[in-house]
Amino acid sequence: MIPSFASRSPRWLAASLLSLGVAVPAMAQEDPIKVGILHSLSGTMAISETVLKDTVEMLIEQQNADGGLLGRQLEAVVVDPASDWPLFAEKARELLAQEEVDVIFGNWTSVSRKSVLPVVEELNGLLFYPVQYEGEESSENVFYTGAAPNQQAIPAVNYLMNNIGVERWVLAGTDYVYPRTTNKILDAYLKSHGVADADIMINYTPFGHSDWQNIVSEIKAFGSEGKKTAVVSTINGDANVPFYRELGNQGIDAADIPVVAFSVGEQELTGIDTAPLVGHLAAWNYFMSVDTDANYDFIDAWIEYTGDDMAVTNDPMEAHYIGFNMWAEAVRKAGTTEVDEVKDAIIGVSVPNLTGGYAAMMPNHHITKPVLIGEIQDNGQFSIVWETPSTVAGDAWSDYLEGSKDLISDWRKPMECGNYNVVRGSCGGSQAAEEAPAE
Repeated sequence: MIPSFASRSPRWLAASLLSLGVAVPAMAQEDPIKVGILHSLSGTMAISETVLKDTVEMLIEQQNADGGLLGRQLEAVVVDPASDWPLFAEKARELLAQEEVDVIFGNWTSVSRKSVLPVVEELNGLLFYPVQYEGEESSENVFYTGAAPNQQAIPAVNYLMNNIGVERWVLAGTDYVYPRTTNKILDAYLKSHGVADADIMINYTPFGHSDWQNIVSEIKAFGSEGKKTAVVSTINGDANVPFYRELGNQGIDAADIPVVAFSVGEQELTGIDTAPLVGHLAAWNYFMSVDTDANYDFIDAWIEYTGDDMAVTNDPMEAHYIGFNMWAEAVRKAGTTEVDEVKDAIIGVSVPNLTGGYAAMMPNHHITKPVLIGEIQDNGQFSIVWETPSTVAGDAWSDYLEGSKDLISDWRKPMECGNYNVVRGSCGGSQAAEEAPAE
């Protein structure tokens, strides 16, 4: 006798009936593959995240035009966590438990990712996270397609130190986990290279901060003491607009105190008069100005999709492009969207990036990426002034922090560990060895 399945999902019902040898209508077997999109469409982070939602929808549309995956169409399931960090967890639970999505593409800030992390681990979901972050984390359920510190922050500091001769450092960030942990790493790194405490200034401001006059004045004074000074900026979201505006108001240009930003790309510059900012820098793994056929094809597709000839592309968009294609390839390789099989299949998957090479998924769930330094131009684009000779593999754990330098991550069988301590010879689990403050 067949048991009652009334309380189960259609997907679970179809699989159960098949296992019992019961014929299942074709329609039940051809349900769409659900793709969750978890990006802020309102609030302080909407300036950065809305285009990422649009990017995933474009990629889904393209995939469907090519026949879908495994003979099934893809369906976008979009939610708006509204730049509210606890709401990210609620929306992730909604996507996984109610909508039963097969994968989630989402988040920008690290505090939102950390809010979602226990949910995707509890419900065994897949999250592709497309933004540069602080590292110090490795989860079996998360694939980090943005830059780790060794793929952005450390190379940027090396460029300022070796190519520009910077000796004094302003570490300016928004007050949450990504800037605080990144600056903790950079502080240790700078001191390991002989930089004194007196030559490091650290400042944090809330999300959406708008009154920059006093802080910029302090930066200007700090940089006027005879040593070449630079600002390393981990300021996120719409606070960047008044920050850069105040730099211009106080006459700080790149020749005096260059700013290298980790969270300002082409999208953020669309809201800024860039004329006073020419020469300031950003460190990313992709710029819209990259001269490759793959990039031009992506830009053309984006302009056609948006219907906006002035639409811009940026680094997290490329990260979603890479992550989406990696997931799709892993689904094809596994022959299923089942989470555990896709997790196994994706390690080692390699797909084209937009800068002319390939990105590979490493056993630590980070990918290989080139590192680029771009200089702001008066048209809101970046001129690439420096790049690594080859791609760099992302490190989950920093070599410069005491709690992390002995840790490695490897999610392949039989290790399957996110923070294996090579000194103790034991695994500590999937969470960070030392949590930074969330806000």
